[in-house]
Amino acid sequence: VLELLDQLIKTHAIDEDRIYVMGLSMGGYGTWDLLARHPEKFAAGVPICGGGDEKQAAKIKEMPIWVFHGDADTAVKVERSRNMVAAIKEAGGKPKYTEYPGVGHNSWTPAINEPEILPWLFSQKRAAAK
Repeated sequence: VLELLDQLIKTHAIDEDRIYVMGLSMGGYGTWDLLARHPEKFAAGVPICGGGDEKQAAKIKEMPIWVFHGDADTAVKVERSRNMVAAIKEAGGKPKYTEYPGVGHNSWTPAINEPEILPWLFSQKRAAAK
C-alpha cells in the first residue's frame, strides 16, 4: 500500500497533506496498523469494525480518527474499537467514536452513510511537516 501511495504521489498531483486511510473489517485492522506505523503519512484515519494495538495509541493520539463499530458484531468484537478509543483518550487524544446499537459486522453501511463523514474527513489536514 505504501509503495503504491509513494508511486501515486510521484506521478499524480496529490496534496500530501490530505491523504486519508479508511478500511473495514480486516481493512480496519490495516487502517490502525498504517496509522501506528506511519502517522507522518496521513491526515486522518477511519477504521470501521477493526481493531488495533492499544500499546501504539500514544503514536496516534494527535491524529484525527473517527472509529465506527456495531455493538452486535460477532466477527470483530466491538471491544476492539472501544479499547483502542479508550487507549487513545488515555494517551491524551480525542478520537471520534460512533457505535451502532444492534448492528453487526456490516457497520460500514451506516458509517459511509453518515452525513458528516466526508465533510469531516476532507476538512482534515496533516499537522506535521514531512
